[in-house]
Amino acid sequence: MERYFIIYKPYKMLSQFVCSHKKRLLGDLDFDFPPGTNAVGRLDDNSEGLLILTTDKKMSGTFLLPEKQHKRVYLVQVEKILSPENKEQLSKGVYITTPREGQYLTKPCGVEITTKPDWLTIRGHEFRSDLPQTWIKLTLTEGKFHQVRKMTAAVGHPTKRLIRTHIEKLSVIGMQPGEVKELSQEDLFTLLNLPLLN
Repeated sequence: MERYFIIYKPYKMLSQFVCSHKKRLLGDLDFDFPPGTNAVGRLDDNSEGLLILTTDKKMSGTFLLPEKQHKRVYLVQVEKILSPENKEQLSKGVYITTPREGQYLTKPCGVEITTKPDWLTIRGHEFRSDLPQTWIKLTLTEGKFHQVRKMTAAVGHPTKRLIRTHIEKLSVIGMQPGEVKELSQEDLFTLLNLPLLN
């Protein structure tokens, strides 16, 4: 029987169980994952938040298809105050460089100015609170390599902290870094707007 998990991936942890370098890995979490568990998608080691893990190899092929366009929500702390012009530019699409496409125009996305939420924990290497900064909520339907960081940099606002909070209706709000929750296939797929697999 396949098993399904969501985790709040901590800062400075790779989204994998095996690595040739000395890095914090998913196996370092305080949870006994069954053999064959792997991440569906990934977050880079400097990013935090929602990551799906499963023993179900079929899920990656179903979930990661480009035409699915699952909504992904990111809470992003960027340098400087985001101007209305740059906010609009982000929402309409900016040019970034990707390994496959080279120059790529990002799809229109949701951009909302927000504040640091109460539930978000302090982490190492916090961005100094006395420096100009903006918290934004980005809602994307695609996931190119380091896309969020490249998008904010393209409009002159380097990302200082990045947390994926949602994929569709699946959320890690209220979870702590390193926390693991196991879900049934039915519950997980319902929250992700996916058809159940046979």
